[in-house]
Amino acid sequence: MKTILILLAILIVIGFMAFGWVIKGYNRAIALDENIKGRWAQVENQLKRRYDLIPNLVETVKGYATHEKELFENIAQARTKYFQAGPIKDKVAAANQLEGTLSRLLLLQERYPELKANQSFLKLQDSLEGTENRIAVERKRYNEAVQGLNTYIRTVFGRFFAGLAGIDKATYYELPEGEQAIPKVKFDS
Repeated sequence: MKTILILLAILIVIGFMAFGWVIKGYNRAIALDENIKGRWAQVENQLKRRYDLIPNLVETVKGYATHEKELFENIAQARTKYFQAGPIKDKVAAANQLEGTLSRLLLLQERYPELKANQSFLKLQDSLEGTENRIAVERKRYNEAVQGLNTYIRTVFGRFFAGLAGIDKATYYELPEGEQAIPKVKFDS
């Protein structure tokens, strides 16, 4: 009787250990799968950031560059009008137009010691580079998470636990043919 109780106790301990082992393997498969989903969400966040950021930055730079371009074109036109004006009253009107435009330029220079279009372009360039770097980092993390799950699924018992949890191998993020080119920024109106 004592032997049967000892044998029964050993079977119960083995049963608990087996149950714990199954739960641990199942939970690991679930955790690896959730890690992939979380990493993919980060990739999507960065892609959305890219698609939200680029048009806004481009429009900002375009607007500022247009403003500066317009200002310099107005100065050139006022100068031309001045030299083409005949009577004094036309020359005064042309000179007043030039003064008005120059005062706008001086105001712009007071606010921005150097004309900022160049800095806007540099900021655009930095923002684009930063966004692309973030996307690259998140893609790398996603692929590392996929590698972790796929490696687990290829192990002896990992396949069993993944099947138990209903998890299949994940797909690595690979750039489609069209996305391997560097994004182009256009400033056409």
